[in-house]
Amino acid sequence: MGMDIRVLDSLQKVFADEELPAGGTAGVTALRGERVNFQVACRSTQVARMLVAARAQLPFSGEADLYDVGQAPVALPCYGQGDGQYLSTKPGLYPDPLFPHKGELRVLSGQWRCLWVSFVVPDDAPAGKSAVTVRLTAGEEQIEVSFPVEVVGAALPPQTLVHTEWFHADCLATWYGVEPLSEEHWTILGKYMKNAAAYGINLLLTPVFTPPLDTAVGGERPTVQLVDVTVRGREVRFGFDKLDRYMEMAEASGIQYFEISHLFTQWGATAAPKILADVDGEVKQIFGWDTDAASAEYTGFLKAFLEALQAHLRSNDRLSRCYFHVSDEPSMDALESYGRAAAVVDEALGGECPVIDALSDYAFYEKGLVKHPIPANNHVDTFLDHGVEHLWTYYCCGQGEDVSNRFMAMPSARNRILGAQLFKYHIEGFLQWGYNFWYSMLSKRPIDPYAETGAEDAFPAGDAFLVYPGPDGEPVPSIRQLVFHEGLQDLRALQLLEQKLPHEAIVALLEQDGAVKFKEYPRTSQAVLAMRERVNRKIQELWG
Repeated sequence: MGMDIRVLDSLQKVFADEELPAGGTAGVTALRGERVNFQVACRSTQVARMLVAARAQLPFSGEADLYDVGQAPVALPCYGQGDGQYLSTKPGLYPDPLFPHKGELRVLSGQWRCLWVSFVVPDDAPAGKSAVTVRLTAGEEQIEVSFPVEVVGAALPPQTLVHTEWFHADCLATWYGVEPLSEEHWTILGKYMKNAAAYGINLLLTPVFTPPLDTAVGGERPTVQLVDVTVRGREVRFGFDKLDRYMEMAEASGIQYFEISHLFTQWGATAAPKILADVDGEVKQIFGWDTDAASAEYTGFLKAFLEALQAHLRSNDRLSRCYFHVSDEPSMDALESYGRAAAVVDEALGGECPVIDALSDYAFYEKGLVKHPIPANNHVDTFLDHGVEHLWTYYCCGQGEDVSNRFMAMPSARNRILGAQLFKYHIEGFLQWGYNFWYSMLSKRPIDPYAETGAEDAFPAGDAFLVYPGPDGEPVPSIRQLVFHEGLQDLRALQLLEQKLPHEAIVALLEQDGAVKFKEYPRTSQAVLAMRERVNRKIQELWG
């Protein structure tokens, strides 16, 4: 056929101009209900350009999803020189977007191009060895390659980790050029909710008011406020029809929990979020950057709002599935202002709902200002050492050294290892801020995520978003999204094993090739895949 072909596991990132190892993958073992990914890399040896069509045949029921791996321009791979554990610290083209295969994978002379194959092992798949075949067709020539799959006779259990990637409703409206909360916008929201839920997001950022996140002081983001506020004289009423629609749509997509957007501005809780209201028949902004967070006016409004919101959520059995925020990432300089704001929210909620915030200074927890802290994974050890229970963790642009993260320039193994880390330390929740942040830093302008992968080069490429915008309101997934989901599946497989083995015994199984800590862990794809293979073999042994 005039092509070099390699069948590869999902953790190999294929660069157009880099050599690939000879041979390929030995295949994979997988549980029923598990999504499996692999790659077929091709380069032409005879002609400058050929168009290759692909079809995949599964050995059991169902169909495979086929994607053409796209190349993303990366101007900022990392801050500084990284930590020596990046694929590269140079700008260039990095494999990331997964475009649905439409029959023409462009394969060039001397350059690798890659087909991504993804499928779910059905619940009724027979245990045992088989293979997925992929047929490649260029003109009248055909070739078949295979990927061995061994189904383990046990089912992957449901996800228990509470997981959020911040869902930016306004970015969707901006990219697709639709009015926020118009019918067109609702349709697009539903498509992205389904994508989020399919890959392990079960807690959805819910903009009761326009979230005051990554916004320049004095600036604002498009209004996506779901709660209607009506002011008539001294009377304030709240309408929840849009909120109900959002939650119903999310639940229909597979979302279980709701993350009520932040009630104070980011980095210190010094001001109120932007809030619009119908004031005597005219829509006006009643709170925002010029509102002191501690003012009696906003405090009174917030208490009334939270009382009405709780009552409404309680009436439709959603209150127990809601999480609340005060302010994102407060520093020690904001200890006093955050404490005042947290006290208002805590009093209004009466301890009925968890209040969670991303913060990394232990003092906020030590002083009782937050009962459910979310420290970054490079700071979480302090909280573990103090025995803080029910811990969550997060990462963002600042976690680029030593710890797990998913920048485009990082190896995929560094992305996937998080599942084992979460299991070892009994972490109950995970937060990341960028499911689809398609604005520049501080939301000063929209960006094209296909051209600016670092939000105007403010963040390492890949930090700000996990999906790309596709045509017709459809999300385009990324390698990072599917590999992160593999890590979540690793966590679920470990939790299945815990039904029959002590936690310590499973950790010992994980750590046969070295310690699994937040800053120390197996670095190679071979080690991470071998870790999961040991887990599957133990499940196979115990489940028969």
